Amino acid sequence: MTVRDAIRAGLIDAARELGAPEPIDPVLERPRDPAHGEWATNLALTLARPLRRKPADIARALAEHLHLADIGVDHVEVAGPGFINFHLSASANARGLLDVVRLGERFGRSDVGAGRRVNVEFVSANPTGPLHVGHGRQAALGDAIASLLEWTGWDVSREFYYNDAGVQITNLGRSVQARIAQLDGRDVPIPEGGYHGEYIREIAERYVVTHPEDPKGADLDVITRFAVQELRKEQDLDLQAFGVRFDTYFLESSLYTDGKVDETVRALIAGGHTYERDDALWLRTTDFGDDKDRVMRKRDGTYTYFVPDVAYHVTKWQRGFTRAINVQGADHHSTVVRVRAGLQALNLGIPAGYPEYVLHQMVTVMRGGEEVKISKRAGSYVTVRDLVDEVGRDAVRYFFLMRKGDSQLVFDVDLARSHSEENPIYYIQMAHARMSGIFRVGNIDPASITGEGVELDALAEPEEQELIKALLDFPALVAGAAEALEPHRVAGYLLDTARLAHLWYHKHHVLNEPPRLMNARLLLARATQLVVRNGLTLLGLSAPERM
Repeated sequence: MTVRDAIRAGLIDAARELGAPEPIDPVLERPRDPAHGEWATNLALTLARPLRRKPADIARALAEHLHLADIGVDHVEVAGPGFINFHLSASANARGLLDVVRLGERFGRSDVGAGRRVNVEFVSANPTGPLHVGHGRQAALGDAIASLLEWTGWDVSREFYYNDAGVQITNLGRSVQARIAQLDGRDVPIPEGGYHGEYIREIAERYVVTHPEDPKGADLDVITRFAVQELRKEQDLDLQAFGVRFDTYFLESSLYTDGKVDETVRALIAGGHTYERDDALWLRTTDFGDDKDRVMRKRDGTYTYFVPDVAYHVTKWQRGFTRAINVQGADHHSTVVRVRAGLQALNLGIPAGYPEYVLHQMVTVMRGGEEVKISKRAGSYVTVRDLVDEVGRDAVRYFFLMRKGDSQLVFDVDLARSHSEENPIYYIQMAHARMSGIFRVGNIDPASITGEGVELDALAEPEEQELIKALLDFPALVAGAAEALEPHRVAGYLLDTARLAHLWYHKHHVLNEPPRLMNARLLLARATQLVVRNGLTLLGLSAPERM
């Protein structure tokens, strides 16, 4: 049991003695001001109404009933309108470092998910071009959310949904066909709504080489299939360069070939939630919270985009994913209500909030104070590969994760390339390298640091106590970030912890100190190394030992 758990248990017992109604759930938080101790609770304020007493009186009564000296609580104080602050001894605060080194790579993990299955779908780009920076932000965000869920005990499946059907795919084939004609000397323009990047010319050149039977590009169906195949390979290379993997690739086209779309439409009609109007088939999405009903099948007999989306999510449910999370751009916000409405109308027992959505804003790339908009290969946008080639994978991934997904993100190329304290990922990785350097210079195997026999009360300096508190907060931080699906919390935590680590490193020596002090500080250095490495690993980032 941790000191925090012991304090909570003591508060529950004390509240029961005062006659507090069940359930009693004290909230313990870190005070903003270190002078207010290691932990604080507002339990007295929450009990004021049921106990019909003043919060300050309840706080004093709770404090009198607490007996926590044996777990290292130095003293308890009542502050303000009824807060209770807990001050720990230096050794009690540092005791958690033993768990850090004992658990090692497992520190921060939990079994909250209990092995339940969850599908995390992200990127899901149309196979019509290289991945742009918006896809990159989504790749980093989705991959980090999946990792957070894995760290908290969920059985995660990462899924990529290929939109390989529809008008955009037809335009892709026609664009490549036009480039083939241009290579043959014919003046054929790219069609309206087509694709103009240099990559289209490259695909056309490869098609001519690999399809000698069709040198003039007459077979549009074959050209289109070839272009989709080539761009799927291209996107796979983009994702590999970015360090992102998937367990499942699902093709939209399979929903049509397997009859899933028609099956879903028949089920919606049978359920009585559709009607005909203006030669179109409509779904009564207003029955499920939408602001107006939506067209399912247009006059020309083709389906609107949300219909295959509904069929697709039925397959997720049928595959046993009782929880599904979709990471998508904010421009997809209109699909949320429609897809959920379609799933509810099917009456399959799917929960109303299925699937969950995490929407993110787009990315603006800046270099030299000016916005960068064009990539030579893509023609009209900056690709993920452009950024990875220029600043490295770690910088790209961290920068994409350092802001909350629903906030606008400005990617400063110059900052991402800099080796300075202003560059957050460089600063965090340097903290890990410095901790590693202590052991390298001292010719000490960091794995040999177990904490056995260490006098924890030697870690009494304010910088040490603050760093220790930050390290021990890592498991709760991970749990909270996983519950909220917000990996930016981990990115921010790493930066804050790196600041504390650098401050301690600069102010206090580790090696060549008296054994009592050196051994305690080696324990702190090892714990810092482990926690920073775990946080970086969780976000898909490297933890270099030299920089």
